[in-house]
Amino acid sequence: MKSFKHFSFLILLLIFQTTTSQSVEMYGKVESSVSVENIHVINKTAQAFATTNKKGEFKITVKLNDTLIFSSIQHIPKKIIVGEKLVLNQAVTIKLEEQINELDEVLVGKILTGDLLSDVENADDDAPINFYDVGISGYTGKIATQSERRLHEAGEFKPKMLLGLLGGGLPLDPILNGISGRTKQLKERVRLEANDELLQKIKTSLSKDFFSVYELDESLRVDFFYFCQEDENFTNTCTNKSDIEIVEFLKEKLVAYKNNLKTTND
Repeated sequence: MKSFKHFSFLILLLIFQTTTSQSVEMYGKVESSVSVENIHVINKTAQAFATTNKKGEFKITVKLNDTLIFSSIQHIPKKIIVGEKLVLNQAVTIKLEEQINELDEVLVGKILTGDLLSDVENADDDAPINFYDVGISGYTGKIATQSERRLHEAGEFKPKMLLGLLGGGLPLDPILNGISGRTKQLKERVRLEANDELLQKIKTSLSKDFFSVYELDESLRVDFFYFCQEDENFTNTCTNKSDIEIVEFLKEKLVAYKNNLKTTND
């Protein structure tokens, strides 16, 4: 009987050791008083990356003693070590605290002294009336850049404009700008500015977390991002894409970038 119990204990111990030594897919949920969507979940040990959905749910591959980091702009970063209980349960709930950025006290507007005549003289003028004040609709979308406005003013020639010949109203600017190459130059300028804006957005939102998992000397990081930007698929691959998709693109480019460095150094 004792031999049977001893044997059973060894079997259970073997199963436990096998389970905790292998990688498992862990399901988790992040809880917070603010938005829990698009929080970065980083397995620094295994170099795995995931993000939460609108409900704060995520899944990521882990094994015993892996280090998980939870990071977002709205939250205080949190780090946990994957223990035996997490591996066996394959589930975890994480509570994050809101990141409150306190600003130094600033003085806005004039100081009121209590002296009516003095305060009236020092008071700011009324704010200018805008379209909201008079109850009319106005444009509230993205404000066009200078290059976008110039491109709009330059116009673009379209075959249907030739119909204007019949009525004597053929627009000349689009034709002249097309012939001179100005329209093409403005289009390229708009494209480059959009690329720069996209690159800056990626650097701001992903740089810290990406390099916490995939190592690269800090002095090379700016050059690496320009290397990514030069890829002909950069805009299509990264525009309106999830952080996971962009990270996959950056991972591929990082391998190519390091290979280029190695070739250059050799």
